[in-house]
Amino acid sequence: MKRMSFRRSGLLFWLLVLTDLVAVMFNISWLLFIAKPLLMPALAFHLFNSGVEIAGRNQIIAAVFFSWLGDVFLLLEDLNPTFFIAGLVSFLIAHICYIIFFLFVKQRTSSLLKKRPVYILIVAGYGAALVWLLFPHLGALKIPVLIYSTVICSMLLCSIHIYQKVKEPANRFYVTGAALFVLSDSLLAINKFYQPLPLAGVLIMLSYCAAQYFIASGYINAGRKAAF
Repeated sequence: MKRMSFRRSGLLFWLLVLTDLVAVMFNISWLLFIAKPLLMPALAFHLFNSGVEIAGRNQIIAAVFFSWLGDVFLLLEDLNPTFFIAGLVSFLIAHICYIIFFLFVKQRTSSLLKKRPVYILIVAGYGAALVWLLFPHLGALKIPVLIYSTVICSMLLCSIHIYQKVKEPANRFYVTGAALFVLSDSLLAINKFYQPLPLAGVLIMLSYCAAQYFIASGYINAGRKAAF
């Protein structure tokens, strides 16, 4: 059997993303239940299809797997509120896997956070402001959301931490992906707990899928740079 080209496996992922966005925009439930669970398997296939195998591969695959679990659990959220908690825990584990992956990068130069600690203040300030905004509306989820916010902001900081340790453009891919993850989760939290946002479902999924793709692209690009 002829192997699918790397470009086509990337295109397959984005076709599924487009299908999912159409399903969300027009509230086509049956299409959503088909497309959304296929997103992360398609991204995993794209990663395997790249042929890249460098340090941190297991962490990347684990993050994609737990993201898939999170997608499935959140898809079933309307059936039972417990599925939202399960989705939150799954994505929490995914972010921890990404943190481990970023910290797995070998020391080439000093941390960007040491050179510019202002980034710590910016990210921590953003996380604190988001939790402050949501806190009165969280009910029993105050502690879980506080923990989740801390972890995802830490993930973004870890991507900034390794910025100077990774060759371009992989470093930009990692930071962009992590930032988009923060954006996606922020939109989800504001829409769920604070007030409904216009086109929330589309914006959340688009930023989420782009986040995953950028981090995966950073890994693939870093692996290909290492081969030369």
